[in-house]
This record gives sequence, structure tokens and C-alpha cells, in this order.
Amino acid sequence: MKTVNIRINGESVQVPEGTTILKAAEQVNVKIPVLCYHPDLPPWAACGICVVKLENSPKMVRACATPVSEGMGIITHDPELHEIRRTVIELILSTHPNDCLKCGRNGNCELQKLAADFGIREQPFEQRIREIEPDTSTPSIVFNPEKCVNCGRCANVCQVMQGVWALEFIGRGENVRIAPSADDTLNDSPCIKCGQCSAHCPVGAIFEKDETGKLLAAIRDPEKHVAVQIAPAVRVALGEAFGMEPGEISTGKIYAALRKLGIDAVFDTNFSADLTIMEEGSELVQRLTKGTGAIPQITSCCPAWTDFMEKYYPDMIPNFSTAKSPMMMQGAITKTYYAEKKKIDPANIYSAAIMPCTAKKYEITRCEKMYSSGYQDVDVVLTTRELARLIKAMGIDFASLKDEKADSPIGAYSGAGTIFGVTGGVMEAALRTAHKLITGKELEKVEVNEVRGVEGVRKGEVDIDGKKVKVAIAHGMANVSQILDEVRDAREKGEEPPYHFIEVMACRGGCISGGGQPYGTTDEVRKKRIAGLYKDDVNSAVRCSHENPEISQIYKEFLGEPLGHKSHELLHTGYTPRPLYRK
Repeated sequence: MKTVNIRINGESVQVPEGTTILKAAEQVNVKIPVLCYHPDLPPWAACGICVVKLENSPKMVRACATPVSEGMGIITHDPELHEIRRTVIELILSTHPNDCLKCGRNGNCELQKLAADFGIREQPFEQRIREIEPDTSTPSIVFNPEKCVNCGRCANVCQVMQGVWALEFIGRGENVRIAPSADDTLNDSPCIKCGQCSAHCPVGAIFEKDETGKLLAAIRDPEKHVAVQIAPAVRVALGEAFGMEPGEISTGKIYAALRKLGIDAVFDTNFSADLTIMEEGSELVQRLTKGTGAIPQITSCCPAWTDFMEKYYPDMIPNFSTAKSPMMMQGAITKTYYAEKKKIDPANIYSAAIMPCTAKKYEITRCEKMYSSGYQDVDVVLTTRELARLIKAMGIDFASLKDEKADSPIGAYSGAGTIFGVTGGVMEAALRTAHKLITGKELEKVEVNEVRGVEGVRKGEVDIDGKKVKVAIAHGMANVSQILDEVRDAREKGEEPPYHFIEVMACRGGCISGGGQPYGTTDEVRKKRIAGLYKDDVNSAVRCSHENPEISQIYKEFLGEPLGHKSHELLHTGYTPRPLYRK
């Protein structure tokens, strides 16, 4: 790779050709302030806070979008640049509400931090606030345009990373603003509720719909038996809110914290991830060996992806696994099998879920199959961020908690269940069990390296008893079209499908960077969280879903067999084509 020699504040540095000034400065530990920039997204120099000077030139350039060149001399900080940046921040604040104390990003806001760093104490410019009502139309996220700083991150995420185009710029000049497509409500736009807009917003303009009050009300109700499940990805991210490193496994502490909150039963979604594999893996085996279903089979655990598919690829509905997501399976089992075992009236069970995902708030009411227990299977979903706030509000010293275990009989899990939280994990878990179901033998090596990695699209072959199973994985919605268009083309030409099994996750890296995870997610953070889940898998005594003793127990005592009548009624769902825009 060709390198160039440059100077930053008089210090010589050698960097790869094409490196931006912002990235070059990081190599010499110089921090240039930014607001519109995010490492997940292509820079587009909207805010102007990152301006720097070039030596021997009156020109100022924006560091986030300007590549270095041989011999370039750069000045990143001086009194003039400080004053320019301060003025830019003051101008942004002049169009931003002064209600930080009531904002969901208070204490964790990038604009607030910039204002503090620059010592801004007064407002020299006339305040001009757009009086636009918040958009609360979706069950997942709230959009408050009054707080929008026009950084464009949300629109870039929605369009570039996700390929959804539910958000866009409307208007011109000083009247420009971010709005849902066609200037309608979010719920009437192509929005898939993935929450990546909220995860990338630097301020409180887009945030998860807070429902902690619902859980607290249930805990206070003496008639309610409150049962809570936690998703795989939560255990490697929640600790970040309490000073722990990304990827540090805090499962036992989460169980303990939930009990301190007053929860009656603490379960783990990893258990129902194992249950999902028994159903989805059996479905895959039937499609491969008996021809009972369309090939390729496509995973259905991600509700944002399900929403996307029903809107953009309804012709793929026959390829979708009918298995519900682990969260919905856990909810149905809690209000049936668990209620029966504990002799509790299911009408009195309040089923809550802690998820890394804002789309899960939408999923719990997406169709009538989400009420398969005879009640709403999951009553409320809280994101990782909401649980962190609740733990802090209740005065719980999370870091000092002693590890506890989940409740039985629907709390034990295998390593296969825990890797559901990472891209490729659902497929790997399914292949571990599919191999056993097809061959009758266990995999000699349970790590299926062919499906691991962080590339947006991955393809490979897995050998199952001499049969080459062609697989493909996509994460980040903008990447899925490449794979599904190959399937469409083969079908239109009457050719064999290019794949047998496809996994899709809406968010980059999988659930570990879901829209409800702690703020500040970058690829560096993603890799640490991924490593944490794989570590949890390796440390598990049982690493295949079909070896989980509580899974064997529930089929023996209650469900009968995978894909049987009872499991079909409780654990499976269906899909419906839907328009991109609601009328």
C-alpha cells in the first residue's frame, strides 16, 4: 500500500494514501471534534466542526472528508479554529431546545459534550426552534424533529447501511429538515423499526420508546407474576453502561439485577434460541431431505428483516422459516408450559423481554400468532439501554453484584443459543443440529468457521455427510439484495437455487449492535461483543441445542416433537405481503 508523508501540528507522520485528515490525526493522538461524522458511514462534511487549516494556505478544509496528500501540512488546533468551532456549535444550539434535563440523551449526548468542552455558557444568537410535534406513530422509536441538528446520520444509516429509505432530507436552505419519506409518519413509511437511526443519532432526536414504566407497574401489582427473559447480545453489552469493557460477559449479574428489581422469574432467551434451532433445524432438514418446502430456507429470527422482507421481497415468503423468533417462543412457553408446571394462571403472568433491538417492540403485536398462548405472549420489551437506566434509577451497584443463575425449567441454554446474537450465529447453531438430525452423528468440531466473519456478505459450503450445503449470510439490510437477487434470477431462469440456507440480520454484526444497544457502537466495539459471545459458547458445558437437557425435557413433557401439532401452534408463524407505504 502506498504511503504519504505529512505533518500534523508540526509532527511528521506517515499514513496510507487516501487516509482522511481526521483518521491521520488519530494516529498521532490528536482529537478533532466532530458531530456529523460516524465511522460506520461515508463522511459528508455537513456540520463543519472538524475544519482544519493547511500550512501556507488561507484555505480551511473539513477533516472528516479531506484525504491527505504528500507533503501536506495540517494545523488542527489554534485560537482561530477554536473560535470557529465554538461559533458553529453556538449556531447549532440556537436551533436546538434547551430541555436537556428531560431528554433521553441527557449525559450521553454528543452535542451536549461539545458544548461542555467548548465552555459554552451563553447563547449569543437568537433562538429559532422549529415547532414540530414528535412522531410517535411506531411502537418502537420516537422521532422528535425539534431536536434534529441536520447532521444527516440517520438518513445515511437508513439509506446507505440499511437500504430502507424511510428517512430523507426535505426542503432547501435554512428550511431543510430530516423527515420520514414523503413527509409522512414513520409508521406509514418503509421504516422497519430497526432503530439504527436512533443508535447513530448524536442527540435526542430519535430514541427508543421508553416502556420501563410498564414493567415497574407490573412489578408493583401483587396479582402479577413477572417473568423476564434476556437476549444473547444483552450479556456482552449491558455492562458498558456501568464501566465494563464491551464484550465482557455479565449474564449472572443481569440475573441478579433483575431479581433486585423485584422480578419473580428470570429466564434466558438463549433457552428459546435452542428451541428455535430444534424447530428451524428440523424444518431445514425436511426441506433438504424430503423436499417439503422451498429452497433456500431463510432465517426469520430478526423482526426488522421480517418487516423488510414482507415489504421488499414478498415473493420470498415461501422460503422463510415459519419458526418464530426466540423471544416470541419464550413468551409462548412462559404462558403455557411454565404456567402449567408452576400452577400459575397465565392471565396473571406478565412476560417481559430485555432485547438489543427496537424492532422487538413492534414484533410482540405483529400478527395474531403472537398471541398463541391465548394471551399476548410477550407483554413488553425493554432495550438494553432502558434496562441500564432502570438499574441506575433503582440504585443497584451493578458491577458489584454476585453472579446468579437463571430459573428453571426454561432457563438453561447451550453455546449454540448464545451465538444467536452474532451474524452467522443462527446458521452455525442450526448447522450443528442439522448435522445430527441428518447423519445421526455429532459434529467432530462444533465451530463452523465457514459461516464466521464480519464481511457484509459471506458465502460458503458446509459438508453434511457428503452433501454440500451452500450457505449465504448477510447483515446490514443494504447487503441482502445481492443474495436474494441471485435467488430470484436462478428461479426465473429455471436453474437450481444458488444456496440452500440463508441467514439475514438487519443490523451490522447482528444483534450485538442492535438499535437498542448502548450508544457508541463501532466496528471495534462490535468485534469485542462478538468475541464475548463466542467465548460464552466455548465456555458452555453444552454447545449444541439438541443436547440441552431442558430442551429434551420440554419436548418429552409438553411439545411432543419438533414440527409437531403443539409446537406448530405455539412456536410457528406466518407472513403477509405488505405495501412499502401505508395509504
